[in-house]
Amino acid sequence: ADACPVKAEIYRVAKRYKLKVILVANSWMKTPESSDIKLVLADDQFDAADNWIVEHAAKNDIVITGDVLLASRALEKETRVLNHKGYIFTKDSIGNAVANRDLQAQLRNMGIMQGGPAPFSPKDRSLFLQKLDMIIQTMQRNNK
Repeated sequence: ADACPVKAEIYRVAKRYKLKVILVANSWMKTPESSDIKLVLADDQFDAADNWIVEHAAKNDIVITGDVLLASRALEKETRVLNHKGYIFTKDSIGNAVANRDLQAQLRNMGIMQGGPAPFSPKDRSLFLQKLDMIIQTMQRNNK
């Protein structure tokens, strides 16, 4: 949750659908006062927050992350995984996403490619909200 740019949107959507939100971070952060929002502080060891998420994730949870490796691990727990720009990771797409991540890292290390991803935009925020709403509605229809 430390760097998640869509926390406010998550809070609003969760409130609308009466869902619980668990934020996992390495340091304290301000969260809205609500019994449906919980902040879990993971220790400061490498991947501690990711490890907590994977350990506690359950089937049909929604994991929101920009970390492709965490997305891959969460999919193994049969969660739904969405990144902050509205991309839905699936078991069919995660292999390509991991390979692309590794290729880009290698190209950056070789100096062939510079920079990182495009800045987060209002269009990304809108797409994220659309996809999150779609995932929740689909899950609700399937659970009736």
